[in-house]
Amino acid sequence: MSIQDFIVQITNEAILITIVISMPSILLSLFIGVGVAIFSATTQIQEQTLSFVPKMIAVFAVLAASGPWIGSTMIRFASRCLGGFVEVMN
Repeated sequence: MSIQDFIVQITNEAILITIVISMPSILLSLFIGVGVAIFSATTQIQEQTLSFVPKMIAVFAVLAASGPWIGSTMIRFASRCLGGFVEVMN
């Protein structure tokens, strides 16, 4: 494998891993935002912090709960990058 192929492969993996790692918090924020918007529209409460605070708390909770998974995924990717780089250079 040439170094260009390795760089393209690692770049593709990095983009995919970034999407997969960020997906739980983004989806939860989306669903909470829609729920709060529906609640705000039905009750006619127009408070700006009403949508911000629940999303912030939920995203922090999801990041805390999925932290070990995120960390292990990033460590596996880093070890694959460094190990593959050594193999490509030899």
